Parts: sequence; C-alpha cells; structure tokens
Amino acid sequence: MTTPTIFKEYIWLVNTIYRAGKISLVDINKKWIRTEMSGGVEIPRTTFNRHKEAIEDIFGIYIDCDRKDGYRYYIGNEKVLNEDSVQNWMLSTLTVSNIIGESMNLQHRIALENIPSDGEYLELVIKAMKEGKRISVTYRRYQSSEAKTFTLSPYCIKLFRQRWYLLGKFDDGGFAVFSFDRMEDITLTDETFTIEKEFNASKFFSECFGVVIGDGTQAERIVLRAFGREKYYLRDLPLHHTQKELKPRTPEACQQQEENDYSDFEFLLRPTADFKGHLMSRGAWLKVLEPEWLAQEIRQWHEDSIRKYQEN
Repeated sequence: MTTPTIFKEYIWLVNTIYRAGKISLVDINKKWIRTEMSGGVEIPRTTFNRHKEAIEDIFGIYIDCDRKDGYRYYIGNEKVLNEDSVQNWMLSTLTVSNIIGESMNLQHRIALENIPSDGEYLELVIKAMKEGKRISVTYRRYQSSEAKTFTLSPYCIKLFRQRWYLLGKFDDGGFAVFSFDRMEDITLTDETFTIEKEFNASKFFSECFGVVIGDGTQAERIVLRAFGREKYYLRDLPLHHTQKELKPRTPEACQQQEENDYSDFEFLLRPTADFKGHLMSRGAWLKVLEPEWLAQEIRQWHEDSIRKYQEN
C-alpha cells in the first residue's frame, strides 16, 4: 500500500470516529465498505490496531475503547481537535488536501489562498528547533531600506492570517517575531541552546490576538457589539479563545437586542495594533463598548479615515 493511500485511511478513520463520538468496529466497517478506498473489503482488527498505533505516533491523536459501552471507540484526547493545535491543523489540512487531490478535474472551480512563505526556510527553522541549534536570520522589515542579520534561538513557529512567523529569543532574553516572507536568508550556526521545559507556544501567545508582542500592551477585558451577520461570523469563527457571548440580563435588554439586531461578545486579550486593525476592517459591523479608551481610539481612527476621503 502506498504512503498517500494509507494516510487517507488514517485521516478517514480519525474523522469517522470523531464525528460519531463513540462507534464500534462493526459500525466503522459499515461506513468503510461504502467508501471507494475499501474495495468492498472490511478493515481487519489487526489492521485497525496498527492504524490506531500509527495515528497516535504520527498525529498525536489516540483512539481509546470504552469496553463498558459495547467496545466502542472514541478520540481519547478530543480536546486537541477543538483548539488551535498542531493535531487539529494537520488533520484539517490533510483532510482538505485529500478531498481536493481527488477532485483535480474540478480545479478550475476551486479557489484557494496563497500562503507566502519559502518552504526551504520553514524546513531549516524546524530542523534547528529539533536539533537545538541557533540560527542566523537576515531580515528586512517593512519600510526599511536595508536588511539586518540577527542571531537567535528559534523557539516556535506560528501561522496567522496566511503567514508563517518565527518567535526567536536573543542573548539578552528578549523575544521578537519574524515573518517568513520578509526573511532573505537563514543559516544554522554551531551554537546550541536549550529551551525551557515549561515553554509552551500556545500559552506564550494566549493573550495575543495575533503575533504582536513586546509593545507593553497589557491584557484587559474587551466587549464588542456585533451587528447583523457579524454576530453569526463570530459564533462560527471566534476571534480569540477567550471569546464569550454575553446574554441580556433583563427582558427589556433582550427585546432591545432583538430589535436592533446585535449581540455582545467579551474577550480577555491584549488590544495591540493587529487587533485594532481587525476592528477597523469590520467597519460599522463591530463597535467597541469597553474599555472606553479603546472605543475612543477606534472612533478617532474612523474619523481620520473619513477625513482622508474628504480630502482632494
């Protein structure tokens, strides 16, 4: 069996069990027989067990069995498929890749977005992370006429808004974020580094909206009012993992909300420039209710925009 074929089986198996919640091997095979991959042959238990082990080894997703509930299988660490985890990203990406790969005759009807990044640089950084090697990065910032070279310890990589970013640590202990599409060169050095055991990329960026760090902005409670369809977009695609929808406290407030077609959402994050930029991009669909200073700043930005349109 070829590697692409067996990967398709792994992905199908994880998705089938995840969607079912809990499912027996008998019911798995009922679904499996209906796929083209099966060739009309069920998955033997020995093959199923090998697939389980491979899925845990490759994706970090383990399939457990509830023997007290009719020997039904379920995703033992389901949480990783409901958050911004590597497992979730890998599974989603490979699932979509397989679907599109089997539909090349429809390629003129499938529109995708480009992620500007040099795969070679991404591979070099991951190699450095694995080997604990420091790297030398030649980087040209926006609005800078000259590129500068930095030597740093590659701590983690992050995907945000179609761009890959590198979090690097300098000798003085400070951190900085570099966009891969602004890198002009990367080389591995002979210097080694040891990352702190407690470091976790998700926790490091947990208060961030995107990748802006080190500007001194502190996390605080933010309340946004979403009008019209925007409230549905926020429900389907939360802006941040701390997002919570606030329910009206009185019947009068509930009636007012329905009449004016809005919902309020609460966040706990750092209102950095990238977050403010997003608020601006949504125009009249999003309004800042709290804190007052942020509401006034966004209002001022909108007024400045209007003035620019009024200028000759």
